[in-house]
Parts: sequence; C-alpha cells; structure tokens
Amino acid sequence: MAMVNMKNVIKRYGDFTALDHLDLTVAEGEVLGLLGPNGAGKSTCIKTLCGLIDANSGTVEVFGKAQSVSNLEIRRHIGLVTQEITVFSDLSALENLRYFGGLYGLKGKELNDNVAEMLDFVGLADRAKKRPKTFSGGMQRRLNIACALVHKPKLVIMDEPTVGIDPQSRNHILESTKRLAESGTTIIYTSHYMEEVQAICSRISIMDAGRVIADGTIDQLMSSVTHEDRVHLTAAMASDQLTTELKEIAGVKTVNVNGNQYLIVSGAGSGNLNRIMEIAQRNGGIVGFSEEKPNLEDVFLTLTGKKLRDDQA
Repeated sequence: MAMVNMKNVIKRYGDFTALDHLDLTVAEGEVLGLLGPNGAGKSTCIKTLCGLIDANSGTVEVFGKAQSVSNLEIRRHIGLVTQEITVFSDLSALENLRYFGGLYGLKGKELNDNVAEMLDFVGLADRAKKRPKTFSGGMQRRLNIACALVHKPKLVIMDEPTVGIDPQSRNHILESTKRLAESGTTIIYTSHYMEEVQAICSRISIMDAGRVIADGTIDQLMSSVTHEDRVHLTAAMASDQLTTELKEIAGVKTVNVNGNQYLIVSGAGSGNLNRIMEIAQRNGGIVGFSEEKPNLEDVFLTLTGKKLRDDQA
C-alpha cells in the first residue's frame, strides 16, 4: 500500500515554481530518505504532504485519501518533526507532551501511557519535570521528536532532526529512528548528513529544481552513475618498471606514485584489478591493495552538480 502518492504536483509562489511536476511515492513501512540541495523544493513538498499548503495542480494522496489544508483527519495520523525546535520553553517536558497529545485528541489513560512511553523512548524520563530551556540542544531536539510522536502517527516526517547537535544526541536520535522503523512506522527523513541517510533509509529520492531526479536504493543509485575505477596499491618494492607497466594497461588514465604507494585510476568499468595485481606480483609483490568505491555523496554531486552540505563546498 502506498502511504504517500504525489503525481504531477505543481506548486507556485508567484512566478517561482517550487514543485515542478513532482512525482513521489512512499510505501507503507518504508524509510525514505528525501535529499536535495537548498532550494530543491523539499520543504514545499513536506508542507504539501502535511496539508499545510495546497498544490496548484496534481494529485496528493496520503493514506489513499486526497490531502488538502481542510483535511484534518489525515493530519491526525501524521507526525512532523520540524527542523526548528517547536516546544514551549516554559512548560516542562511532561507538560509539553501532554499539551501536544491533547491537540491530537488524546486523554485519560491513553494520554498518560503515550506520554510516559515517549519520555522513555527519547531518553528523557528522568527529566520529565524539567523545562526544555534548561536542556542541551540535543535534548531539546529529542523532546521535539517526542512531541511529534506522542499520538503514534502512521506517517512520520523528520525534517533535519539532528542539525546542530552533539554526536551523542545524534546517535540517540538515529537509534530511536531505527526502532521506530522496526515497529512498522512509515518515515520520510531529510538530512544534510549522508551517513545518517545511509544508516537508516531503505530507499532514497533525490530532488532538484522541484522534482525527483533520481530514486532507488543506495546500491541502485550508485550503480546508475558512472565513476572512475580507483585502485590503491601498496607494492613490496616500488620501481620504474612497475610504474611503466601499470601505465600501459588498457583503460588506465593515471598512475600516481608516492614511495611504494600507487593510485591507479582507470575508466569506469575497466575491470583492471586482476591485471594490476598480476603486474605488481611480477614486479616484486604486493603488501596490500583496496578498491575505492563511489559513495552516496558522489552520486548526489554527479546528479545535481552540488554538494549536499554548503559547508563542504
């Protein structure tokens, strides 16, 4: 069953087209990584999915029903973890969760049980009566997540949930997200950290200029982009003869030598590893070698021409 189905969606702000014939689907129980450079349209996509804004045209369905700003029933089953901290600093963690649970219609035993469960889930049970203004940034983000989950939504959208926090809190949030996914909750996860996406997402959609330009598993995306083959070789004995023979292999572009360390760069799909090993063995032997594989960052850069994080540019 498709929990999310967006087809040919267009959203304009004046003369600016934020979503340009966007197609996006998310299956039940899936963890989708939604990636894109700044200005790609991710935020507008999320707002449209949540029913915070209406599209100008196209189909937007959530849980098999048409989504719109007037559809409160769909919104009751969505949890949005915002990039900004959206908790009340003068209410305790417990009071924040009771307030947000009440907004979703929870009361009595169900509210009490859900609040206690969420405090434990995000590791804040021992700080239930403390105000978030006394919390670290990471703890505030964990409370932010708990407030979005207190009503146990079917679909959770996590928009940059770990931005600007310490490594310990980041790991806690990632582990919590994995546990949430294991429970069968459908998750859309946006992040500027590739390692997070690779750790928790079962499928990735890459957006640029208001549309999805690539979609698939990590392996599928990496195999769809042509890269050079790079072999790192540690020779038992460096020599001019070894360098010359390596350069003469068909498809080899460059051979960089640093002491007995060799970097051999070949055209994509050259299949030169065995030939390189054979030549190195014949010229004194091999201490070690490794192949450099393309990663998700390489795929993103190839498809969009941009780094995912501005601070990496």
